[in-house]
Amino acid sequence: MKLLVDMNLSPRWVAALTEAGVEAAHWSTLGAHNAPDPVIMAYASANDYVVLTHDLDFSAILAATHGEKPSVVQIRAEDVSPDVIGSQVIIALRQMVSELEDGALLTVDPSRTRLRVLPLLPRG
Repeated sequence: MKLLVDMNLSPRWVAALTEAGVEAAHWSTLGAHNAPDPVIMAYASANDYVVLTHDLDFSAILAATHGEKPSVVQIRAEDVSPDVIGSQVIIALRQMVSELEDGALLTVDPSRTRLRVLPLLPRG
């Protein structure tokens, strides 16, 4: 599994993830800084990345398109620095490897972790 770190997260995430044995790249090294979210999603899907973000727009795109890839990991916390929530994110990534490889939305916040398998369909 390899992660594409969104522009709304510090490039320091790449070092934290790499140190934990997770391949990662920051979007700033791969594409335009002002690229819209659908462009980042398309790149991640085409290049087999999981998107790591603090942006709710990615889950909205998955819901609206019923997308099956790429997987998205959302950090939902006030302080999204790898020093504060990094270990929790890394633990969640390790626990959910197969789900993220198959297509999932993983939400990590300070009090819990939630996983939804893709595609996101209306709950009935």
